[in-house]
Amino acid sequence: MQTETAARIRRAPKQPRGSFAFTGTPTSASHDALARELAVALGARGFERTDATDSGLVLNLVDPAAPKPFRRRARGTFVAALWELPDEPDDVLAAAYPMLVRALANVSLLTVPGRGVWFTTMERGTYRVPDTGDPAALAQAGGERLEPLATSRLVIDNEFQLDLERELWIGDDLTREVASAGRRLGELGLLPNPFPIDDLLSERELRHVKRLYGLGGLSYGNLSVRKDDRRFWMSASGVDKARLETAGRDILLVSGYDPDRGAMILSVPPTVVPRRVSVDAIEHWMIYRNHPDVGAILHIHAWVDGIAATEVNYPCGTEELARSVSDLIDAAPDPAHAVVGLKNHGITATGESLTEILDRIQPRLLLQVPME
Repeated sequence: MQTETAARIRRAPKQPRGSFAFTGTPTSASHDALARELAVALGARGFERTDATDSGLVLNLVDPAAPKPFRRRARGTFVAALWELPDEPDDVLAAAYPMLVRALANVSLLTVPGRGVWFTTMERGTYRVPDTGDPAALAQAGGERLEPLATSRLVIDNEFQLDLERELWIGDDLTREVASAGRRLGELGLLPNPFPIDDLLSERELRHVKRLYGLGGLSYGNLSVRKDDRRFWMSASGVDKARLETAGRDILLVSGYDPDRGAMILSVPPTVVPRRVSVDAIEHWMIYRNHPDVGAILHIHAWVDGIAATEVNYPCGTEELARSVSDLIDAAPDPAHAVVGLKNHGITATGESLTEILDRIQPRLLLQVPME
């Protein structure tokens, strides 16, 4: 049964994102035509076209030879980089992923006339909306895939409270378990990145990603363990999960959630400067609240065949992604020992402990996440 606080999340208002705007200049007639059709498709889905500076969704028409980023005035603005190539690249991910950084976008929409539109996300999700020869139909299908991403609600704010019990300032057996599990993930080749990001982004672009997303480094996945009936330890954002060292900095105690502000509450010691908790903290918070028998949660960018998966690849750190994953855990035959998929992204697994989870899923792990 849902807790009262978990139910409040479901009733929490979304950020206002019912508007869209274009910025940039088309690079060809076909690029311009697709943008026009997308405007029609988004209008049909209830979006109102407005000025780019205050829109919830901005479609940035990018020249791939000289991409010009759109500078957000509000963190809640969702930016889609819409750009065109004459031919399909041999490696779409390698071509499209750097555009996310160069255009400061949440999603890259690469269009190739006659082939369709490839969506590429920061989580490395890459999938194609095929071109059937009808520009309006292509735009309609693209708008259908774009809408849930652009209207999702971010839950990434942190509130740090200097109320961590003194005996926990140096951590405990649970933080040591988190650190040990992180090292094990590194040995499996899943950390710091489950794919060769250095081959996709230059050193300068990697630095830009870290500044843009407030990261100390790129290290995908996260780990958490339950501390008591209302709190859990969780890995920080932007730290190599194979090198989790300091409690209160690299491993944080999540002690609450404010659904009205979309902020996770962290109990920290006064002795260290804390990092931000993983953006998926809201997902773990939901699961722990709904299932008191879950002792640990692991999220990695890998896959297990035959699992139920989310239908939409919502961005990390959004209420919608958290709710979709939590709902799958709720529906699992054994929610306390479940493995569910995040579409074009990875898996989330629950268990008694992180060691128990890894022992159970390691023989079935596939390092390549299927894309669709």
